[in-house]
Amino acid sequence: MHIERVADATSDLVADYAALTDVALRSRTEAERGLYIAESAKVIGRAIRAGHRPRSVLTEEKWLPALEPALEPFDIPVHLASPDQLEQITGYRVHRGALAAFERPELPDPADLLRTSRRVVVLEDIVDHTNVGAIFRSVAALGADAVLVSERCADPLYRRSVRVSMGTVFQVPWTRLPGWDDALPLLHEHGFEVLALALADDAVPLRALAADPPERAALVFGAEGDGLSRRALAAADRVVTIPMARGVDSLNVAASAAVVLYALTADG
Repeated sequence: MHIERVADATSDLVADYAALTDVALRSRTEAERGLYIAESAKVIGRAIRAGHRPRSVLTEEKWLPALEPALEPFDIPVHLASPDQLEQITGYRVHRGALAAFERPELPDPADLLRTSRRVVVLEDIVDHTNVGAIFRSVAALGADAVLVSERCADPLYRRSVRVSMGTVFQVPWTRLPGWDDALPLLHEHGFEVLALALADDAVPLRALAADPPERAALVFGAEGDGLSRRALAAADRVVTIPMARGVDSLNVAASAAVVLYALTADG
């Protein structure tokens, strides 16, 4: 690595980090360039240990000692900036003081993940990056094998998702799933029972499912507000619900995923 001090916050040298608060623009730019942004020394280290390759780093000088062991093998620029420069470049106060631009890894074929999995989480059109990151953290902690995200689901490698997940998006195998017309045969071909988490009169209570879980389960979670689409519900083999008390009809989707995964993995 070679260390450079930022002289001009508008320089093209730090363009990968510019305007990170604009979600729509940033997601589009990252996809075009094949990049994603990781934030904090801990998360950057986890990405590197997972085999991801950094393109550059933008950091406060005080975080450099924590970053150097992980960055040593790479011939990349490390841009040192003051807190004010970081805010000017990114558009927000970078509390954790270190950012890295990474080359996006190639996503695996869904069939390859399904072939070696028993329990997978499917995220349909969840657009909140915080929820996506929180679900990945629960998947890593509670033992599901993989995450499959729909074509319109928020990007797990978006900066906020990565940060909320505490870098577990690098530990959990994941990929994009095709539309339900192709996804449902693929799931059934690999022996998965498709379980939709939703409210329905004929829904199976989670406790009953946990007492006799299927050998292979694809747990499908939908977006806040609208929930699962009609196509997802039609694709499900069974609808599962978490019984609620005190007139509450549902939990936040990230909380629901944690509850369901715990119920199905509590026996280890």
